[in-house]
Amino acid sequence: MSRRLIEKAKRILSEEVGTIYKDPGGKIKVALVYPNTYHLGMSNLGFQTVYGLLNSRDDILCERAFLPDDEDREEYLRTGTELFTLESQRRLNGYDIIAFSVSFENDYLNILDILNLSRIPPMRDERKDKYPLLVLGGIATFFNPEPISDFFDLIAIGEAEEMVDDMVDLYKRESGKADRDDLLRDMGSIYGIYLPGLYDVIYGEDGTIKERVAKKGALEKIKRRHIRDINRFDTCSRVLTPNTEFSNMFLIEISRGCGRSCRFCLADFVYRPPRQREVGSILRAIKEGSHITDRIGLIGAAVSDHPAIDSLISSPDIRGLYVSVSSLRADTVTEKLIKRLAESGLKTVSIAPEAGSERLRRVINKGIREEDILRASELIFLNGIANLKLYFMIGLPTETMEDVEAIVDLARKIHEIQLSIARQKDSIGLLTISLNCFVPKPFTPFQWVAMEDIDTLKEKINLLKRAFKGIKNMSFIYDVPKWAHFQAFLSRGDRRVGKALRNIRDRGDWVRAAKEAGIDPEFYISRERSFDEILPWDFIDTGVRKDYLREEYEMVKYGIETPRCIPEECTRCGVC
Repeated sequence: MSRRLIEKAKRILSEEVGTIYKDPGGKIKVALVYPNTYHLGMSNLGFQTVYGLLNSRDDILCERAFLPDDEDREEYLRTGTELFTLESQRRLNGYDIIAFSVSFENDYLNILDILNLSRIPPMRDERKDKYPLLVLGGIATFFNPEPISDFFDLIAIGEAEEMVDDMVDLYKRESGKADRDDLLRDMGSIYGIYLPGLYDVIYGEDGTIKERVAKKGALEKIKRRHIRDINRFDTCSRVLTPNTEFSNMFLIEISRGCGRSCRFCLADFVYRPPRQREVGSILRAIKEGSHITDRIGLIGAAVSDHPAIDSLISSPDIRGLYVSVSSLRADTVTEKLIKRLAESGLKTVSIAPEAGSERLRRVINKGIREEDILRASELIFLNGIANLKLYFMIGLPTETMEDVEAIVDLARKIHEIQLSIARQKDSIGLLTISLNCFVPKPFTPFQWVAMEDIDTLKEKINLLKRAFKGIKNMSFIYDVPKWAHFQAFLSRGDRRVGKALRNIRDRGDWVRAAKEAGIDPEFYISRERSFDEILPWDFIDTGVRKDYLREEYEMVKYGIETPRCIPEECTRCGVC
């Protein structure tokens, strides 16, 4: 093994607080893998939550592994070192279970790199009983795990908090008695578990899915598993380190899901029903975190939407702490909240208008008006938060160049507010315009639409680049359309896409590599689906009715907005 790699691992560990070390004797050994770098993985609250859940059991030893950066990867290859976990520097191939926590489609290729560095065959059918059991979890499994389903023995579809105990208990009971096939069949009896090896997919002459065949008594549909009362579980940081995006910040989930019904938003639909944590539960987590650090991060789809956010932020338990928030919603921002965040030392906040025009915000059901956005911006600047980040998208359904130009108009109005207040205060911060290309996602009302072509997306980006060029105190950052298309290819792909991933990993140019593997990316990216087509992810039952999603899509034609989702009070989508 490489001494340099081991020394680096020990140096990283020495800077952590909360790392869990256990004697491996008599325990089920789990390697929890985030398929990107340590910096990104340890910034992911879901990954940290699963690490804590697994290690809360006395019969589990859970250690972490990550994708090496480019320099470390070269060292692994040069020295022939197998990829190892951080805590004990034990190679991944020596664990009973390797559990991947996957949040983003663009990390799918990294899974192949990690398996290659671990000397584990990537395809399920290539592995024998001597290899660890490969398990896939994370939000990527909620909406469409099919492109990577051939890599994994078992896929957990849903939230981990309740699934972990069921899976570990059954594995502990059966692993010594049964061969792998028998063990997996038994695992398939657990609510939320998908065994991709028990399904065949048959394609028609037009390339669409003709039929999914469930074998050996497997269920036709896999129900996404979710917890109804999130207050039963603490979802907060388990390990603090300076080597993350949040740098020694204790992260606390204050809500899960959203319920605003933005038609582009995957998280809104796959995390339904939206759930809010009780103030007492959040304050307990804050007290726990304040013993370790004076930096607290509140995480939610829109932190200002929490019904008790003003009283929470004013609690004596939070005084003296630096408080950061993941994102604010323009129509629920209050002066009390902004003032308290500024007093804590926060210098930057984010809001997401998504579109520049009122018309397009109605199309996507964003539910905020221009006056909401301008008022929120003014509150932010007036109360001493100097930096504001605005999130927009291009390529949304029905978007015109006039809608793109409306982004410029809105940004300039906000910039004028910023300049006006800065003149009074004699200091100015940075206004950042962050632009993403719209990618149609499964389980949203836009799952059927074609993604906009690369040339048109580039044209819109260039319009905005010209408009914002040279404006002082304004930064413009944007997506690369080619990689947004790659995300769409993976997001809406079927199992054939997975077979092309190995070729893409080896060749680099993903479009050419996919075509050489017999896959036309445009079939998945730029093709509008018919409503009666069997979609690759239709086997997952999220609780949201497909006909409801179609109704939401049809409402786009008329610019009709949908009211906010109120759990247990409405039955529109089917979840409640």
